[in-house]
Amino acid sequence: MQRIRELLTIILLGLLPFHALLVTIGTKMMLGPGQAPMPMLALWKEVVLGIILLIACIEIVVSCQLSVARKTPRTENRQPRTDLIDWLIVSLIALSVVVTASTHGDWRLYLIGFKYDFVPLVAFVALRRVAWSDLFIERVYKVLLAVAVAVAVFGMIAMHISQEFFLWLGYSDLHSLYNPDSPLAAFQQIGGSSIRRMQSTMSGPNQLGLWLLLPFSIVLTCKKGVGSWGLVAGVFVLVAMFMSLSRSALLAAGVIVVVLLWKQFPRKRFFQFAGTLFCMSFVLLFAIQAFVPSVVSRSASTKDHISRPIEALQTIIKNPLGLGLGTAGPASNRTSDTCVHLEEGSDPLWAQTHPNLCVFVGGTQVQPVDGACSCPLLPENWYLQMGVEMGVLGFVLFVMLTILILRKLPKGSPVFLAFLGVSIAALFLHAWEDATVAYTVWILLGLFIPPPR
Repeated sequence: MQRIRELLTIILLGLLPFHALLVTIGTKMMLGPGQAPMPMLALWKEVVLGIILLIACIEIVVSCQLSVARKTPRTENRQPRTDLIDWLIVSLIALSVVVTASTHGDWRLYLIGFKYDFVPLVAFVALRRVAWSDLFIERVYKVLLAVAVAVAVFGMIAMHISQEFFLWLGYSDLHSLYNPDSPLAAFQQIGGSSIRRMQSTMSGPNQLGLWLLLPFSIVLTCKKGVGSWGLVAGVFVLVAMFMSLSRSALLAAGVIVVVLLWKQFPRKRFFQFAGTLFCMSFVLLFAIQAFVPSVVSRSASTKDHISRPIEALQTIIKNPLGLGLGTAGPASNRTSDTCVHLEEGSDPLWAQTHPNLCVFVGGTQVQPVDGACSCPLLPENWYLQMGVEMGVLGFVLFVMLTILILRKLPKGSPVFLAFLGVSIAALFLHAWEDATVAYTVWILLGLFIPPPR
């Protein structure tokens, strides 16, 4: 059963980066153009994950029964025990139920929030209790590097393909917008320009940049079984990460490099390397700002990264016990109107052909004119999202969980670096919302943080 579980896990992790592309094409083939992603297709990854967890649970039960049948002495009992990590996750889930029951009480909304917030954590709790072979870890790293190259190559080609081709595949005729009732946008552009951000096979450039942190960490740390192929893959990964123009992912990659240098070099040499890298990064950033300022500054996006966390903090202060699961972040995005916020003086006439959009110019709603819009609550910070949904206690528990996992992970491992990078990016994005990022990282965490025995 272990071999079947490991094979299914490799298949799942290898296909996850292609999820958005495959579901978009499949929806177009089955339902025709202009349709939102088909739920039954979109849930394939949860079905595969469910089978993996079912096998894992069977293994755990069989192992416990064998231990009881053999009457293993207490001093020789090697069965896994619960630890603080388990209790933190259980406490978060219990808290989410209590807060939701005492607030909005909408259990359909709760399930949507649970999918984003807790399914990866539940998978982690189960999969850390089963055995994984060393060969499996090597194979996973090789598969992730191969997939990263494929994703990067597709992304580079897609940067130069017209939108008509993506319409033919089943994508939306809009760009840079998420509408739960419409197909996925094929690409995003930097606001106020025609500069595309690489999205490749995934649902957005930020999601691509964050997922690439894992193959990036593998290239930096793994020599065994990687070799020259890892160097080639690393070049593709770096190019794709830069072309995604995800500032949070690039910042996280910089933190990963600094942490790795701190671990591997004496302090004097570390400061020399770090100083050189800082100067090179500063010169590159200055050059980009001088020639293409919209790539770095992005006034509208930067403003949101400041105003939305402040709004989330104010919400937490007003509601210290939380608003209930599903009221903020990606779950809120799924159940609210699609709102477009334009800068003062912008022309909103282009949106008239899309009456399902709520358009604001400055702070004034200009479309539709006959009703108020219900815009999603997006804190642009995963920790604050937890605080909005589950109150101050939920915020504290999730921060404690993150810190504890970082302390438990073997320092310098690819999974440690990737988890650290995504955790840094979560200060500026809903970093754990994408299933590709969340499932991949939390499943691999289960390999490196077994419970005490």
